[in-house]
Amino acid sequence: MYEVKNMSFEPIGAEYFNQSTLEMAKSLVGQILVKETERGLAAGRIVETEAYMGPDDRAAHSYRNRRTKRTEVMFSTPGHVYTYEMHTHCLVNVVCEKTGIPQAVLIRAVEPVEGIELMYERRGNKKEKDLTNGPGKLTKALGIIKADYGRRFYEKPLYIAEGQAPSSITSGPRIGIDNSGEAKDYPWRFWETGNPFVSR
Repeated sequence: MYEVKNMSFEPIGAEYFNQSTLEMAKSLVGQILVKETERGLAAGRIVETEAYMGPDDRAAHSYRNRRTKRTEVMFSTPGHVYTYEMHTHCLVNVVCEKTGIPQAVLIRAVEPVEGIELMYERRGNKKEKDLTNGPGKLTKALGIIKADYGRRFYEKPLYIAEGQAPSSITSGPRIGIDNSGEAKDYPWRFWETGNPFVSR
C-alpha cells in the first residue's frame, strides 16, 4: 500500500483547480481523495482519471452544452463536486474549466491510504485490490454519495489533499462509452503506470 508520510490531510487550495481539463486529469493522478463522515475518515490516492470535454465531446453529459438539473454544477466554477448515479452506483467528478464551460474529470480508481477497515465494512469481504479499483467501488468505499453534489473539493468533508505525483502516467481510450462515436477513441483516460488498483 502507498505510504503517506503525514496522515493529517488538509484540502488543497482552490487555485489548484484553475487548470485545463486535460491538465487536471493528469494532475489529479497521485493526489489524495478524502471523505470525512461520522463513521470516520477514508482516503485514497487517485491512480486513474478520465477527462470529459463538454460541448464537443459526445461522451460528456454536457455534450452540445446540454444543461439539466443533473449537469447544472458542471457550468459552475472549477473545483466543484459533480456526482451522479449510473446503474445504482454513485460516480464522482471534478468540475473543470471556467464558469460556463461544462467540463469535468471522472475519478476512476484510487489506492487505499487511510480508513481501510471502514472501506471493508462498506464494500464487504473483497480482495484489497477490488475495494477501490473502479469509479462505483471507490465512492462506496470512501462513503461518497450523490448528496455530495455541489460541494467544493477544496473544503471538507469531501476534498482533494496533496499527494505525490507518480513516476509514470499512461494514457488511452476511456472505458464504457462505446456509443459515443469517434469520442470513444480519444486518449483521455490517464493512470499511474503499473498500479494494481487501476480499474483494468
